[in-house]
Amino acid sequence: MDILDKIAQARPTFSKGQKRIADFITSHTDKAAFMTAAKMGATVGVSESTVVRFAYELGFSGYPELSRALQQVIKTQLTIVQRMAVTRDRIGEGDVLDKMLAYDIEKLRHTLEEISREDFNRSVDLIAGAKTVYVIGDRSAGSLAKFIDYYFGLMFSNVRLVHTSSTSELYEQLVRIGEGDVLIGISFPRYSTLTVKACRFAADAGAKVIAITDGEGSPLAKGAAALLAARSDMTSFVDSLVAPFSVVNALIAAVGLRKKDEVTRTFSRLEDIWSEYNVYQGPAPDAGLPKR
Repeated sequence: MDILDKIAQARPTFSKGQKRIADFITSHTDKAAFMTAAKMGATVGVSESTVVRFAYELGFSGYPELSRALQQVIKTQLTIVQRMAVTRDRIGEGDVLDKMLAYDIEKLRHTLEEISREDFNRSVDLIAGAKTVYVIGDRSAGSLAKFIDYYFGLMFSNVRLVHTSSTSELYEQLVRIGEGDVLIGISFPRYSTLTVKACRFAADAGAKVIAITDGEGSPLAKGAAALLAARSDMTSFVDSLVAPFSVVNALIAAVGLRKKDEVTRTFSRLEDIWSEYNVYQGPAPDAGLPKR
């Protein structure tokens, strides 16, 4: 039962003021999700303490937990057009750069505080010991999947990027997945149906699933052997992947350190190849020399 169902079920027991809060939340969920208790109280004409008691009445530990529950609802249900409207309300006409970077810094801080070190270490163990590592991320999460595939593909020979062009091709690419394999599934609201299906298919086949997603409420978390939760709270119609990318960076670094001898040999060979075939641009002949 999500928060809106809870409110509808409990509405007959509410006081007059609480019913006004309930009606506002139900009719304007996108706006209510990002309001402080004081602002919501002022908007509907009740005191801040009434709003806080309303949260307690619904079984939440406080108003911040109620606010997060509302944000979870809108993350999974709002269309791109509705998200544009939320962006205008939250950011307005002010300094977009300052506000967006501040929101991303906040997401990084919350992710650092909340991510499970146990699950992170388990993920490193699973990847380091896997027969084959499959990686899948659809839509905007595809950038994360390609990033992981690029670096793990340089480091190891047993990495496969799962393409998400169609459902039939998805299962064809996963037909050999099984015990001893690992699937890294990445998705954030609105969750990709193909990624959810891939994670379930892999788990049913006996593979271990590492879910990189926004928390335990994600459909990817169910049945996952490890959950790497990263904040991607909606601040605009553009998905913020700053915190997920940081988690992925840490994961790649940790796996590289775990298998440092193998990775060092591979990278030494790669450096020779890059140098021989001029893969990277070298310094200009007069770089650093004073101009005459």
